[in-house]
Amino acid sequence: MIQDTGTIEEFLARHSADVEEAVRAAAAAEIMPRWRQLADHEVDVKSGPHDLVTDADRKAELYLTETLRALLPGSVVVGEEAVHANPATYEAIQGAAPVWIVDPVDGTRQFVHGDDGFCTLVALAQDGVLRASWTFAPARGQFATAVRGSGAHLDGQRLHAGAPAPGEDLRVATSHPDYTTDDQKRALLGLWTPGVAPRACGSAGLEYLAVARGESDAVAFSWEAAWDHAAGLLLVEEAGGAHLTITGEPFRVTGGNALPFTAARDAATARRIRALLTQGA
Repeated sequence: MIQDTGTIEEFLARHSADVEEAVRAAAAAEIMPRWRQLADHEVDVKSGPHDLVTDADRKAELYLTETLRALLPGSVVVGEEAVHANPATYEAIQGAAPVWIVDPVDGTRQFVHGDDGFCTLVALAQDGVLRASWTFAPARGQFATAVRGSGAHLDGQRLHAGAPAPGEDLRVATSHPDYTTDDQKRALLGLWTPGVAPRACGSAGLEYLAVARGESDAVAFSWEAAWDHAAGLLLVEEAGGAHLTITGEPFRVTGGNALPFTAARDAATARRIRALLTQGA
């Protein structure tokens, strides 16, 4: 079992490409053959009509669970579908063992509808610290990676989030109202103000990628599920961005965050969004 971050770094130096290959292989074997080919019996509803799961989600997660554990002996996997089946497995994210955080199909609703706005998300963390992440949008042919301290890359090109253009409205992707409490709705309403152009988010992973690329200025989300955020938060950080909860603390992948929170292209934008959320609350 890995005992310190030095050996995590050594693992990443040797095996980051193997993780990327595992993600690509899972998509090729279990996701893309089902894109725009799903039968009715391959789609189920979980918590509500917008919360869907497909055979692609389940089978890709099983593929990644087996492969990632083999790559890093002693590691554990926290995957969205495994946690849905047994919520107690989420507790592993707070343990000492290296943990793979997996969302096999982020943007399942888009996947079901035949849109290309979905991706596979994998992050590696230990002791609550995100060490590396992999974001693959197979229908778009985009692969983004981040390693703590080594930057973020999209298809081999370094990502720099930059800063919003002075005087232009901030482009902010926000949680869908169906997934917010009344208090969170009030906080998010703080973004409906001159100088901000909020819109409902799509795939969380792709929204984070848009921030890391400088195509969007920020996200403002109201839920904690680590598989939706872990990969993207590190991607944004390593591209030069920042994230803050409504109380001004960085988002913790292990949970217990004050919500909503924001991730933005730069620290100044994160502070501005956080201030607006506080005013709305």
